[in-house]
Amino acid sequence: MESRPSFPRYPLLVLLCALSGTRSPGASAGRSCADTRQVYAEKGYSTGTAPLTQISGEHLRLCPLDYTCCSSQMEETLALQSERDFLKAVEENSQFLLTTFTLRHRRFDEFFRELIDLSEKSMNQMFTKTYGRLFTQNAQVFQELFVDLRRYYSGGSVSLSEVLSDFWSGLVERVFSLVNPQYQFSEEYLECVSKHAEQLQPFGEVPRRLRVQVSRAFIAARALSQGLATGRDIVNKAIKLTADSECVRGLMRQWYCPLCRGMPSLRPCHSLCLNVMKGCLANQGDLDTEWNNFIDALYQVSEKLEGPFNMELAADSISVKVSEAIMHMQENSVSISTKVFQGCGSPRPAPGRPKRSPKESGGNRRPFRTYTPEEKPTTAAGTNLDRLVTELKERLRPMRGFWVSLPHTICNDEKMASDVTNEDRCWNGQTRGRYLPDVTGDGLVNQINNPEVEVDIARPDVRTRQLIMELRVVTNKLRHAQSGQDMDFMDSEEGSGSGGGDQGERYNDDWPGYGPHSPPYNNPPRNPAADPAKPRVRERNGSKLNRNHGRDRSAASQPAYCLIPLLSMPFMATVAPMWR
Repeated sequence: MESRPSFPRYPLLVLLCALSGTRSPGASAGRSCADTRQVYAEKGYSTGTAPLTQISGEHLRLCPLDYTCCSSQMEETLALQSERDFLKAVEENSQFLLTTFTLRHRRFDEFFRELIDLSEKSMNQMFTKTYGRLFTQNAQVFQELFVDLRRYYSGGSVSLSEVLSDFWSGLVERVFSLVNPQYQFSEEYLECVSKHAEQLQPFGEVPRRLRVQVSRAFIAARALSQGLATGRDIVNKAIKLTADSECVRGLMRQWYCPLCRGMPSLRPCHSLCLNVMKGCLANQGDLDTEWNNFIDALYQVSEKLEGPFNMELAADSISVKVSEAIMHMQENSVSISTKVFQGCGSPRPAPGRPKRSPKESGGNRRPFRTYTPEEKPTTAAGTNLDRLVTELKERLRPMRGFWVSLPHTICNDEKMASDVTNEDRCWNGQTRGRYLPDVTGDGLVNQINNPEVEVDIARPDVRTRQLIMELRVVTNKLRHAQSGQDMDFMDSEEGSGSGGGDQGERYNDDWPGYGPHSPPYNNPPRNPAADPAKPRVRERNGSKLNRNHGRDRSAASQPAYCLIPLLSMPFMATVAPMWR
């Protein structure tokens, strides 16, 4: 049986295979881009340049060179959109910081200022009620105190130690005149009194206690207020960033290249997102160490304000302690006046008034008194310090590590990246599938091997370095405030910054026989009001006291001569007990 030739079938089979092979690319290219066009239009862009079906991707610059639903114009538009999305994500996730620093600063600032206002108002009301015209006629010295306290809190170049020293110097002059109305005191004589106030201690221990309490509280309050304002400003600067071309490339490849491939619902793999974010936020990651130190310092200062440096108690105590000080001087006016007359000389009697002894001069005077508990100043309206501090501490805790956790915060958003449990069904930068590269570390240096964003680690961002320095400066101020020290005045203050502590504290004892520390002295007392016709033995050499003691430091270098050894022994035997 003759076999039938079968060769005619083979060319047909070969032809069918060839035809099917040539249609495969065409079929892929003809895939619909309807979903891509819809999403693109929903973003507000015209679909005029959007292909109806997939086309060759040879024109693409950022996405994989495969069949695509994006024209060159669409790719460029979506790249800009990815940058806007990134900046918006950074801003939104930083809003917690901005809101906290802005509102907390406003509330603390209003509260501290109101405390000062209430303290002054309370003093004016109570002293007017207690002392009447005596207070109103001498109110300027109290007004100047609160003016200077406000200036200090507001950031003025004012030393708290000098403010309080000037206040007590002015007050001792006024009170000394009031408890000795039978005498006429020249300005020079009163300056002699104020110069030796530290040795006389006419107000007892009140000035030292008030200085310690007020200084610590005001230093901490100012440091906290300035720290919150600085934190707000640093966050504002840190989030106002721009994405460079390499960052934009990474952003586009992870967020919108799936759209160009016709898979708009496909989210980038979580690890891919992290690498892109860490590359784009490399410089912000370098803020982490100093940022954490700053947050810790804010937290610790707020705890100090809640405890030993309580601003509320310090503001309340000003009028109370001033009242105690005046009462102490009035109760001890006889001994104080005697010492002053011995040191500064006998004053002239006031015209038209008989000379009376210090005891007589104070006998009929209305007694000074302290406040009763119900008369003490009330808390600033609307809140109290404990509540403010508690709220602040609750908000500070989650701020630690913010900048290194920001990439994770963004990528944990389901709109930005796929969930970590969906590793096989996410966009890996090329197609749907698992993302294999490791996630890089935090900060600029660790981006040297970032597979998604090329970062030049040899060129740190200048603005970020400036922010790091700002953080260091404000943190240092906060840390010193925890010890009651004001960095702005540490070079000019001895021992404890702006008088915030009493460790190593020493008085400037330059008047013989007074004060807790009494080394040999060189400055003898003087009688500026003595009658030249009746010279006193103590002024035999005519030495003069420094008229600006406590106000002009340059005066401390002026020479002084000790006259005590020149005094006769009988006179010394009589006078010596008065100087103890």
